[in-house]
Amino acid sequence: MIVTGGKTVYGAAVGILMLEARFPRIPGDMGNAQSWPFPVMYKVVRGASPDRVVRQKADGLLGAFIDAARELVADGVDGITTNCGFLSLFQEELSQAIPVPVITSSLYQVSMVNRLMPAGKRAGILTISGSTLTQAHLDAADVPAGTPVGSTEGLREFTRAILDNELTLNVELAREDNVQAAILMKEKHPDLGGFVLECTNMCPYAADIVEATGLPVWSMVSFVEWFHSGLAPRRFQKSD
Repeated sequence: MIVTGGKTVYGAAVGILMLEARFPRIPGDMGNAQSWPFPVMYKVVRGASPDRVVRQKADGLLGAFIDAARELVADGVDGITTNCGFLSLFQEELSQAIPVPVITSSLYQVSMVNRLMPAGKRAGILTISGSTLTQAHLDAADVPAGTPVGSTEGLREFTRAILDNELTLNVELAREDNVQAAILMKEKHPDLGGFVLECTNMCPYAADIVEATGLPVWSMVSFVEWFHSGLAPRRFQKSD
């Protein structure tokens, strides 16, 4: 058998651009390598703090994200993603700058989920920061106008601990924040048919939201698993 090289690292199709953060990343979080059923490669974008990306629109960071993405591609990945839904603002620029597929944000699932919904139902967005999720972020991801948006902002633990980049996280309080925000959304929007989690740190609580609301949930973890299935499809054994 003859094989051809050209990469530095093999077997990790997905490269993840990481914010520079210190808060705990529990299983289910994109930044916890145990969350994935396949190998991934990480690259930390220095200076890209949660506050700067979420509250300040990642101002001045585009070049750093492009450079980090190019490094991951040079090392051998076949596709690029990020670990913050607010980076929908960089989708077009990253796609133009690197030679592999890119998904920057879970928000790109909203239009797709809407097409899955039964008559009279639509997707809603659950975000870590409703006050800074702007129309520009939504337009960049082709989110339909009027899409319901709920947030954990102002609750006890989750938003503060993540965006203030704290060293500790009360996981149960964070779970309660996510579930409470989802329940409030469902009560406010009777036509809600499912949730798209904007924040990649919400992924560990997706099953809790389904259990509490009875509605399906799509997260960045589910999106990247779909993404990976295109980059590295399963090979099925031929039947006799």
